[in-house]
Amino acid sequence: MHNKRFYYKALVALLTTAFLFPSAAFTAVEETTTPEDTATKRIPMEDVQRFSNAIGQIKKYYVKPVDDKELFDNAIRGMLNGLDPHSTYLDEDSFKELQTSTSGEFGGLGIEVTMEEGVVKVVTPLVDTPAWKAGIKAGDYIIKLGTKSVQGITLKEAVDLMRGKEGTTLDLTILRKGESKPLSFSVVREKILVKSVKSKLLDDGYGYIRLTQFQAMTGDDMERALAQLKQQAGGKLKGLILDLRNNPGGLLDSAIQVSDAFLDAGKSGKPELIVYTQGRLPGSKFTALANPGDILDNAPLVVLINNGSASASEIVAGALKDNKRAIILGTQSFGKGSVQTVLPLDDKRGIKLTTALYYTPAGTSIQAKGITPDIVVEEISVPKADNKAGAFAGFSEADLNGHLLNGETEKQGNHLAVKDDEDLLHEDYQLYAALTILKGLAVAKR
Repeated sequence: MHNKRFYYKALVALLTTAFLFPSAAFTAVEETTTPEDTATKRIPMEDVQRFSNAIGQIKKYYVKPVDDKELFDNAIRGMLNGLDPHSTYLDEDSFKELQTSTSGEFGGLGIEVTMEEGVVKVVTPLVDTPAWKAGIKAGDYIIKLGTKSVQGITLKEAVDLMRGKEGTTLDLTILRKGESKPLSFSVVREKILVKSVKSKLLDDGYGYIRLTQFQAMTGDDMERALAQLKQQAGGKLKGLILDLRNNPGGLLDSAIQVSDAFLDAGKSGKPELIVYTQGRLPGSKFTALANPGDILDNAPLVVLINNGSASASEIVAGALKDNKRAIILGTQSFGKGSVQTVLPLDDKRGIKLTTALYYTPAGTSIQAKGITPDIVVEEISVPKADNKAGAFAGFSEADLNGHLLNGETEKQGNHLAVKDDEDLLHEDYQLYAALTILKGLAVAKR
């Protein structure tokens, strides 16, 4: 196993852009030390009085009775929501979900979402989930959930509406760029089992690994998948495609481990920089450096990204791009470059607060900008001259290394392999372009 240690100056948590179904990613964090002159600065008495007056007026005149807990919870929620889209109040249910969501199993539609200008925006559909299969795309705006408009509801309320009993159907009404009318999708809820690492030997010694999320075990699982690919290729890969398309992010630790696997000592002999953060407070800053040792032995590497690649995906793409370790191919990434720290308020509730921005090794902030590919290749459909029988129909579960066998299909022999470059061209043009470039780089290294 390819193990490395990371150099940390502080520990923070990087969280995905919004709620996964049912929650966002979580990792343990050090509580940030706040300078006394900021934390203990007295709140002006007139502000306290105005807040107290507002509570009194609500309790006296509101059409229905409300209790103090509901008012204070909503007040805290309002304070956080007014800061930025990723700072939020974690009530008892949300706080519990946040701490258990990296197991890779949850129920729902399989969409990563955020709230933008009063509507629910799709960050990305998770690969192989009901939403992905139904045709939901990154950048779609959900305007209705069933018969209910999303106007005026919170992100958590929208998430709750998307949940439901496994096997039930939810109708989504969506606005999509380039479409003149709203689109309708019927999506069947399922239990979502997210396998974060998928692998395939494309052809003639070239490997393909797709990371769908950055979970606690993603780095280790990727290294095991690479070892299997090397074995299938006769001991060494000629090159690798790392597919981060529609990967919404996840754990910072995992993103660092994945980046570090492909990085080595720089020309100066010093460890290469993976990522660093900068915030207002000293405790919100950290730097991650890679140890020597490239798991690919410097074989060519191409990374695929698109506008569904966010957060931890952008850390990996930025680290490999700025260290000139990989060619980044695809379209502009999402641009989620902020760090959220989870701070408990008590043993059942907390807040998720933006405490820093992260930067690539070249000092570039990704926030609201994203990673720009070295080679821009749009997601286009190349029509076939003829639809010949047996043509490559994309990757399915049966194509993946280590897939569970079905009792009937097991008797039919080995699963289908990728047919040829022409089939790949028609099914996934970006992947076809990446493989073409990878082969050219391998030839140039001879």
